[in-house]
Amino acid sequence: MPETLPLLEVLRGAERYLADRGVENPRLNAEHLLAHALGLKRMELYLQFDRPLTEADRAPLRDLVKRRGAREPLQHVLGTAEFHGRTFACDKRGLVPRPETEQLVEFALEITKTKTSPRILDTGTGSGVIALTLALEIPSAGVHAADISPDALALAAENAARHELAARISFHQADLLPPGDTEFDLIIANLPYIPAGEIAALSPEVRQDPASALDGGPDGLDLIRRLIDTAPARLAAGGALLLEIGIGQADAVDAHLAARKFRDISVRPDYQNIPRFAVGFHG
Repeated sequence: MPETLPLLEVLRGAERYLADRGVENPRLNAEHLLAHALGLKRMELYLQFDRPLTEADRAPLRDLVKRRGAREPLQHVLGTAEFHGRTFACDKRGLVPRPETEQLVEFALEITKTKTSPRILDTGTGSGVIALTLALEIPSAGVHAADISPDALALAAENAARHELAARISFHQADLLPPGDTEFDLIIANLPYIPAGEIAALSPEVRQDPASALDGGPDGLDLIRRLIDTAPARLAAGGALLLEIGIGQADAVDAHLAARKFRDISVRPDYQNIPRFAVGFHG
């Protein structure tokens, strides 16, 4: 092996390795990994294709590429995920944030725009990206974040510290709703909604998310139904329950919201035109 190799050759080698192991978008993945190993922004690679990389330069990349080739999620390998234009710590303690969840946040911002100091609960917070993004976008908001998993809450707290929000977020280890009688203007949730029987068919990357963040029971709606049942007791008059849901679940969720006397119920599509976000108002 030569003492040095051009950056472009190293990049192409990593791309081939990932492609051979079934990784989607192998070139993009290789670019992210190489940029991370070299401490560069991904786009900076394009200005350095002829840069000679020594063995010492290439060694850190080798481990990263092997981990990604074993289908460890890219965000876990990098240790971070991008969400709504910000960087958050990401590892096996919480769900890898998905692009459609950014739309959930946009919907939440639209719902709360008329509130001066909205009280918001993000339940099933995982890594905390929803709660923290809303806190950053609405500086006057009182934000609570709940999760049943202490590991997920620890990750969320690390992300709060990362974004200097530790003093503004109230964290609760709780099964859906935190203890107390605080009423919220918005309860938002991206709860597990994958039917248990479909989990085995998910991609290897997704299956490395915590099982508790994926498994929604036989039809995927166990936790969603339970939150719809219990949320009214903690919603202020006019408060909203906003949910991210799975494919084919819109009619069932709409019906359950109606059965629990929510009003102005609507379901909105994601960027792929899949009904993905359900909202209902209380009182």
